[in-house]
Formats: sequence, structure tokens, C-alpha cells
Amino acid sequence: MTIPIDQPEGGMNLALAVVASSNAPLLLLDGDLVVIAASESFCREFQIDPAQVSNGKLTDLGSGEWNLRRLSSLLQATATGSADIRAYEMDLTREGQEPRRLVLNAQKLQYGDTDGVRLLLSVSDVTDARLAEKLKDDLLREKAILLQEIQHRVANSLQIIASILMQSARAVQSEETRAHLQSAHGRVLSIASVQQQLAVSRLGDVLLRPYFTQLCQSLGASMIHDPEKLSIEVTVDDSTAKANVSVSLGLIVTELVINALKHAFPRDRNGKIVVDYRSENSKWSMSVSDDGVGIAADPKFSKPGLGTGIVDAMAKQLDATFTSVPGNPGTKVSITHS
Repeated sequence: MTIPIDQPEGGMNLALAVVASSNAPLLLLDGDLVVIAASESFCREFQIDPAQVSNGKLTDLGSGEWNLRRLSSLLQATATGSADIRAYEMDLTREGQEPRRLVLNAQKLQYGDTDGVRLLLSVSDVTDARLAEKLKDDLLREKAILLQEIQHRVANSLQIIASILMQSARAVQSEETRAHLQSAHGRVLSIASVQQQLAVSRLGDVLLRPYFTQLCQSLGASMIHDPEKLSIEVTVDDSTAKANVSVSLGLIVTELVINALKHAFPRDRNGKIVVDYRSENSKWSMSVSDDGVGIAADPKFSKPGLGTGIVDAMAKQLDATFTSVPGNPGTKVSITHS
């Protein structure tokens, strides 16, 4: 005859069957933490003699490694209904063996016997999983340190290259060669600046205000002979950009600033260059304007050069629009992404 599980005997039979057939380590305990039944997987996993289990106390299992005051207190609280053991982690230490990290869950069974208390305790060995997690964390940490070191070395190397280019520009006699070397110097500086910003950014996002400020200061220091006559102003909001985007933006700023320094202020003309950037949600706009002589009316003197081609290519890469208009006075070049 089948005994209903809502009766004490039926409930106990069901509990014993569940424990006996479980592939996971399980213990069935009474309110005094005496072991009523244990799964074969529990005995096998923790090297417990099955003959020792029946009617023995949890604290006596093995060589006493389960005799843990904290665990006993939690189980007794679970038996009285005042607490639950959910994903409780503990270290199981056995003589001559490496400690094992365990995750325990326990619940009080309700099966119709109001006098008898039964606890079902499940045990999972997560030692290998924790070691794998630690190894992964260590590898990620080592990778981050290595990446930071590489960024630092690349930035230093770029600064050295920029210095060599500037020294060469000062030494040559040809104005055309000097202009090409100064342009190359500025382009190298733009990459060096973004590398320095990435080195201090944990998430790989670059704050554009300090990035553009540092970039323009480097360009000004190398190409402006009299800061009292000519200056570069940066007006940027609190926007950030991904590393790859910031590289393109830096190259655009570099090309436009170099172009303004080379062509907008002939014969030591006084003036100012303004680099501006604003963003709202996914929309952003950037401009480089000057109050110089403006674009020449004669197409022969205003044909696009290498710098214009680089800016146009970078703008297309960012899915942005590149426009150049008279600034009254000077010129204003805008890059807009909508």
C-alpha cells in the first residue's frame, strides 16, 4: 500500500528515497543534528565510511572535520525556523589533504510530523571553480598591468619620435621640409596624447577636455613662437569618447590646428585658434575656428592638401559631416555627428 506523503511515514520514506538516489552530496538530519541518511555521493566525495554515518552526529563524521561551531549554530537555527542556510561557504580541512571550499544549503522539511524535525543539507565542492576564478582574475590583472606598461612605453617612444622630428625641423634650411617635419611632429603628438590619456583611464574611455587641452598645449609649444601674439583656446564639455574614436578626433584636431597655424596667420599676424566640442546623447559636434586671414578666394591657393584629406577620411570613419565656412574673420571647420 502506498503511504501518502502528507503523513509522517510517507514523508520520511520520500525523503530517504531522495537522499539515497541523489547524485549530489546530501545529508538528512534530525533536530539534534543526528544523521538519518546520507547519499552515497556524500560518503564518496568526503571519504566517509557509510557504516559511520547511520545514527551518528554530524560533528562526529570523519575525523571531526565537520565539528564546526558556526555550522552547527546555523543548522540549529534552521531547525527552529529562525534562519536559513543559503549558499553558506566554508572551508573543510582534513589532515594530510588540501582544504576544500564548500557551499552549503539547508532547509527544514515539512512532511506532516509536527514533533520530529528533519533538515535536508546539500553540499557542493566549489574548490576547483574558485581556483579557476582566481586564476582568471590573476590573468586579467596581469593583462591590465602589461597593457598599462605597453601604453606607457608607447607614449614615451612617441614623445621621443616627436622630439627628434622637431629637432630635425629646426635644423633644416628648406621651409617646405621644415613644414612637413612640423606636420609629422604634430601628428605623432596627437597619438602620444591619447596614449597618455588611456594610461590613466580604467575603462578605456578618454576625457576629451584634458586630452584636447594637452594636445593643443603640445602643438602650441612646438609651433607657436610668440604666445603673446598667437594662442590656442580649448572649450570642451565633460564628454568622453571610446579610445578608437578619441584617436580619430585627436588626429582631426591636430590637422586642423596645424593647418590654421601654417596658413591663417602669415607675417606674424596676431590671432587665436579655438577648439570646441559639444555632445548630447549620441549627437556631437566639434569645430576648430580661427580669426586669421580666411580661405583664399583664388582656388589656386585654396586647393585641399594632405591635412584636408586626412580630416575628411577621419570624419567619414566617424560617420560625421565635414564642413568648412568663412568665419568673418577667419575660418571655421566643423565636424558634426547626428
